[in-house]
Amino acid sequence: MDPPCSRRWDLRHPRLAGPAEPAPRWPAPVYYRACVTDCRFCDIVAGTAPAQIVLADDIAVAFLDARPVFKGHTLVVPRAHYVTLADLPADLVGPLFTRVQRVSAAMPAAFGAQGSFVAENNVVSQSVPHLHVHVVPRTKGDGLRGFFWPRTRYADEAEAEDYARRLRKLLTTA
Repeated sequence: MDPPCSRRWDLRHPRLAGPAEPAPRWPAPVYYRACVTDCRFCDIVAGTAPAQIVLADDIAVAFLDARPVFKGHTLVVPRAHYVTLADLPADLVGPLFTRVQRVSAAMPAAFGAQGSFVAENNVVSQSVPHLHVHVVPRTKGDGLRGFFWPRTRYADEAEAEDYARRLRKLLTTA
């Protein structure tokens, strides 16, 4: 059998793939992750790329989006590399979304938001091919309409760190 990285993989989920290529016998995401060398989110998870991390455990890492819809916009990613939600093993769906729920629940107290918006893209509009869930603080009348997400920036690294610190504080006390 060829070593996993020597093959060209169809990245579609094995349950969705046609009969042309059977699902691999080994746990494909683990081997696939070993082949990923240019994933920005894998670099953040590994600690080799900078990010304002607000939550990190053995399942997921949550960090501020560098180009937020609103300040405090957080991305929650699984530690292991999966491209889409369909690729995520069923036994990780609940644990990942428990972390999403915690981040969402902390946003009102951290930022004075009235709620949050939670979204996940699969392939289309997915700017980084690593599964990630957006958790965006929302306030009535904030101007967000439909699926057009105008982006903003933090004034500087200190402002981003302040937002991360406020959310991190609530997540570590929960």
